[in-house]
Amino acid sequence: MFVPLVPLEFRDRAEMLFAKKIGVIDGEMLFTYAQFGARTHQLANALRANGLEKGDRVSFITYNTHQLLEGYYGVIEAGGILNPINVRLTPQDISYILNHSASKFVFFHNDFLPLIQAIKPVLTATKCFIVMEGEGKDVATDEYEAFLASANADYHRPDLDENDIAELFYTSGTTGKPKGAATTHRTLYLHALYSALGLGVNDSDVILHIVPLFHVNGWGTPQTLTMMGGTHVMLRKIDPTMLLSLVQKHKVTRMFGVPTIFNALLNFPDLPKYDLSSVKNVVLGGAPSAPALVKAIQEKFGCQCIVGYGLTETSPVLTLARPKAHLAGEPLDMQMARQAKTGYPLPGVQLRVMDANGNEVKADGKQIGEITVHSNVVMDGYYHDPDATKNAIRDGWFHTGDMAVVDDEGYVLIVDRSKDIIISGGENISSVEIENCLYANPKVFECAVVAVPDEKWGEVPKALVVLKPGQTATEEEFFAYCKANLAGFKVPKSIEFRDSLPKGGTGKILKANLRNPFWEGKEKRVN
Repeated sequence: MFVPLVPLEFRDRAEMLFAKKIGVIDGEMLFTYAQFGARTHQLANALRANGLEKGDRVSFITYNTHQLLEGYYGVIEAGGILNPINVRLTPQDISYILNHSASKFVFFHNDFLPLIQAIKPVLTATKCFIVMEGEGKDVATDEYEAFLASANADYHRPDLDENDIAELFYTSGTTGKPKGAATTHRTLYLHALYSALGLGVNDSDVILHIVPLFHVNGWGTPQTLTMMGGTHVMLRKIDPTMLLSLVQKHKVTRMFGVPTIFNALLNFPDLPKYDLSSVKNVVLGGAPSAPALVKAIQEKFGCQCIVGYGLTETSPVLTLARPKAHLAGEPLDMQMARQAKTGYPLPGVQLRVMDANGNEVKADGKQIGEITVHSNVVMDGYYHDPDATKNAIRDGWFHTGDMAVVDDEGYVLIVDRSKDIIISGGENISSVEIENCLYANPKVFECAVVAVPDEKWGEVPKALVVLKPGQTATEEEFFAYCKANLAGFKVPKSIEFRDSLPKGGTGKILKANLRNPFWEGKEKRVN
């Protein structure tokens, strides 16, 4: 028997088996899975009634809201392709994405009305603008709740091919125009199975959506958690008080996020006031994590903390640094070091670290190569961009651009993005290794290490450091600290203290924004 692998099955399962359970919490709004399912049916029927045809693109510009979560199922039930947009992109990038994807429908939160008013004149394909939680003034053609109310909740399952595109996620465009990673129904379905198996998600789980849902499903959670009948708790904006209050109030069991967010929580003065005893697992991803951070989370949150890894192009999760049972007797510092690594592949993921000649590197934790992936979770390709697709997927393997080493237990450790490796006098220097060293200093709140030009060595590492509140330090003090903990050639040649570091939509530190000003008017090497 052949049954197409379509994520709608996950919503259908939750609607049938967990109908009376609260499945979605958004502020004071609570929806059972029966109510959530009915709303997604209404959304699908309203889209069809307003002209959506199979394969049409539907974009959302909003925070983590119940409406966007409904879009994950209502849009594909209607036969459309969902395109959640990073709200922190520039108006120029957002208008480019809407035109490149030829989005027929745009759903937007009323907070983004000025953005829509500004870009509407240049949008070439959008026919309907639906505002959420507001009037939308002269821009909106409809209001979300009225849009849903115009249709019934009958379920008309579309005739979908599992290889049809279900979702588009556009990259941030830091190295050119944003590229749309096209993900099929089959890819999303299998990713949910793989990640649920790897994480051990079940119906008792309550997950707080910290990662924006425009960031490749907020790490696949809309599919994985719905499939298992767990509870979604929406976090619209990153605010420590609100985040911790939701964890305490709804007894959140799992949290996923970038290291900077959890670093901020650990340094939040009111952290001890909250009951976090329900949390059993924290997964860090989106940027390398220091063992010191993993250890601190475990101590202060009283839960397991591990690192995960993936990309927009891979649905996203590829690896998890879960402890292996037969390694349970290792010293604590070694356990923390393993849990802070990039991890080992999920079931269903073939991952190799390849050198410049296409050979797998030795599993010695030293030889550096590029992470490549062969799996059902890899995107179909970049939307309407065959050249970029051919460059990324070669001979059946997706080339991530992440440089890593592998240890004798198969744990991968990313040492840098290929563009972030610092080549100083012919020596490869990992900015991540230096950052991990700095994060172990109790005075450091956050940091980033970038390559800056140098007449003698070509380029050298520079550290940009934000100190914890109330702390003071000198460049000489940090030089001495680094010299005591790093090989001489890896010690930053300059250390600059800053009040803050620039971050993207997920909270990830934007190294390119930090590095580029130092190279203005100079030729930066190309990796």
